[in-house]
Amino acid sequence: MKLSKKQARLRRATKFRAKHAEKGTERLSVHKTSQHIYAQIISSCGTKTLAAASTLTVKVKSGGNKDAAAIVGAEIAKAAIKAKVTKVAFDRSGFKYHGRVKALADAARDGGLDF
Repeated sequence: MKLSKKQARLRRATKFRAKHAEKGTERLSVHKTSQHIYAQIISSCGTKTLAAASTLTVKVKSGGNKDAAAIVGAEIAKAAIKAKVTKVAFDRSGFKYHGRVKALADAARDGGLDF
């Protein structure tokens, strides 16, 4: 039976979460839709959100482009440093490391996060 795109993405994402839960590192989780992009810093145990940013909280003209993703990446980096988190694992939630996801990651690195 062939998996749908969403099922395949969720399967890839679950593997990452299980691997890093054992290591005990905070993770920068990304979720994107066609209109918005969201980022969260999640604790190592996976129960607390330490910092969050999205195109809904940051005022941008259009939330579905690379420029908006870069702004969200810079904001999540500021919020993470404020929460005293500098080293994270990048959880792209099964999305390809391309386009908006890459722009967010590059901006977060420039903001001071270490992946």
